[in-house]
Amino acid sequence: MSKLRDQLRGVFGFPITPFHQDLSLDLAALEKNVDEMTRHPYCAIVAAGGTGEIYSMTSEEAAEVVAVSVKATQGRMPVVAGVGYNTAIGCDMARRMEKAGADALLVMPPYYINAPEAGWIAYYKAIANSTGLPLALYSRDWAAFTPDQVARLADAVPSLEIWKDGQGNIRMYQRIMAKLGDRLAWVGGLGDDCAGGYWSIGVQAFTSSISNVSPKIALAISAAGQAHDFTKLNEILIHYVHPLYALRDHVKGYEVTVMKEMMELLGIPAGPARPPLCPVKPEHKAELQRIAELFRNANL
Repeated sequence: MSKLRDQLRGVFGFPITPFHQDLSLDLAALEKNVDEMTRHPYCAIVAAGGTGEIYSMTSEEAAEVVAVSVKATQGRMPVVAGVGYNTAIGCDMARRMEKAGADALLVMPPYYINAPEAGWIAYYKAIANSTGLPLALYSRDWAAFTPDQVARLADAVPSLEIWKDGQGNIRMYQRIMAKLGDRLAWVGGLGDDCAGGYWSIGVQAFTSSISNVSPKIALAISAAGQAHDFTKLNEILIHYVHPLYALRDHVKGYEVTVMKEMMELLGIPAGPARPPLCPVKPEHKAELQRIAELFRNANL
């Protein structure tokens, strides 16, 4: 086991990937954003993750994003790189990310949604064996596992060190955590609005898309959660986070496009999202402007 999992306490920053208007990578904006983001005391960042539109990029583009993010971070915190798709592409991406300087890999579920247990274990094991980096597994969408399945996977993949929950099933996540104990680092990954439930069961970190627009709010959520000050935590969620997530619920894909347009409103370069994601609809722009001003003037 590496020492990485013991470092991961607090906030995972989840930088978006800026694009030019022609949808090419805006690496200069990415470097600027990541440099500014990693000056805040996050425990790690994830480059080319879901919020970073990994599935819109080629393997080469994703590796460029990771290399620029590593450069911009300047060793201030670990950089976790997203990989996925299928076994061959996932292994290729893992090698590219290791070469680009990543400290760990966030492995997305394999493309096939009805894979048998032996098949998805083979997928994660192959990616692990293609690199010397520790793995974080992202349990999202169809990739929902029982405690016994997680235990078998952890036995099969010794370099698996981090579990990122994207299911939001607090009952099941608590059972998984109880089964595995300190074998893995436990991360809440469904969204900032779920931080209360995650901290209540003892996660050590959570992933934050709000880290792109308000380090102050993301870190305040973390501080209240780690202190188990749920009165304070709920005040932050109700006042700042729930209005944003209510807007994001209006249209599929808004979890990315709303954050990108909010960044632009706050003077942070982001650019458009790549298809199949769609821009924020005109009827939602006034509410987004109101929320952006709320974040700009946050008093915590």
